[in-house]
Amino acid sequence: MVTINVRYSGGKKCDLAHPEGAALRTDAPRDIGGDASAFSPTDLIAAGLASCILTTIAMWAERQGIDITGATAHVEKHMSVPPAPRRIARLPVVVTLPAGLAPEVRERAERVGHACPVHASLHPEVDASIEYRYA
Repeated sequence: MVTINVRYSGGKKCDLAHPEGAALRTDAPRDIGGDASAFSPTDLIAAGLASCILTTIAMWAERQGIDITGATAHVEKHMSVPPAPRRIARLPVVVTLPAGLAPEVRERAERVGHACPVHASLHPEVDASIEYRYA
């Protein structure tokens, strides 16, 4: 279990503290009155998804003796359109892994990425497609 402490700082901003010492701030997007000076809470979900996919693949690759240093992930956050309630509607992710990976390694890495804990935790109505590229 991890306990993250959050303090509302005013101006639609929150300060978050991780028990290991990391800290960050969130801010509301401009379209709902924030000044977008930091990640919004929904931005953190998008970022968490992309980083979870890469981290999960990297942990598997490390156990296989495979180096994926330099791999990248790009995620787009699409919010629902009114009159629907404000929520994340789509989180398409593009993961780019090293071109030199063998076909059987690619297949396994993709399965591992799709099984990351954040992807598995998203509501089924959130379209969180993952595309894999090799460069």
